[in-house]
Amino acid sequence: MPMTAQDLAVLIQSRAGNDPVRLGLVLGSGLGHLAEEVKGTAIDYADLSGFPHAGVSGHNPKLVIGELEGVRVAVFGGRAHYYERGRGDAMRLPLEVLRELGAEAVILTNAAGSMRSDIPPGDLMLLSDHINFSGLNPLIGEPSDARFVPMTDAHDPALRASLQAAAKAEGLPLKEGVYAWYSGPSFETPAEIRAIRTLGADAVGMSTVPEVILARFLGLRVAAVSTITNMAAGMSDEKISHEHTKAMAPVGAAKLERILRRFLSDF
Repeated sequence: MPMTAQDLAVLIQSRAGNDPVRLGLVLGSGLGHLAEEVKGTAIDYADLSGFPHAGVSGHNPKLVIGELEGVRVAVFGGRAHYYERGRGDAMRLPLEVLRELGAEAVILTNAAGSMRSDIPPGDLMLLSDHINFSGLNPLIGEPSDARFVPMTDAHDPALRASLQAAAKAEGLPLKEGVYAWYSGPSFETPAEIRAIRTLGADAVGMSTVPEVILARFLGLRVAAVSTITNMAAGMSDEKISHEHTKAMAPVGAAKLERILRRFLSDF
């Protein structure tokens, strides 16, 4: 019989302690190092019934509970993507568990392709909003009226302001922009990128949007940051690949770690 979020929270607390978690962090490609900085308990996803297998190279499928800059956090070292098994709600159970552990907010991170020359590879982009270009939704099939989630200010203004303040304190640029979710796993065509740019997108990726929707459904406040690993298709001569993504992600990740540490120290 599958374990519920409540069951899993009890299991996690039996290993990591009962103190409530204040914040969740979901790490994208190349960001796994941050989980290693947490002083606490690491639990393999394989030990948590119903958690995703996180089968994308560059992810580290562990949940780490502990202290980072004096804040008790839950760090998810990997995520499931829609393109892995065709499930838009693949991260629902982990986010439900995060809520059961006491968190009030979650910071989502990802690797993305930029459509703006002023946000080149190696830079970061704070999501001001998103476009669900895929048309998929993780709440399809949810029977309750809670499925009608308002998405105005889905990317929490107060959290965004705090992240901007942390970036400024660290002397790091953090431009804001709109992220478009494309289902993947193939990369976008130049024509698709032109279409998304016309719609108002500034960066494109294959994750995060389902998690934003689920988190808001669950009552969690949300902010999200992209590490820019490449220019989107047709925007430069670089050859786009997952290997390129993994190679470039640590460049932005080092900056993001500084911002997140400063953010947490003031959280």
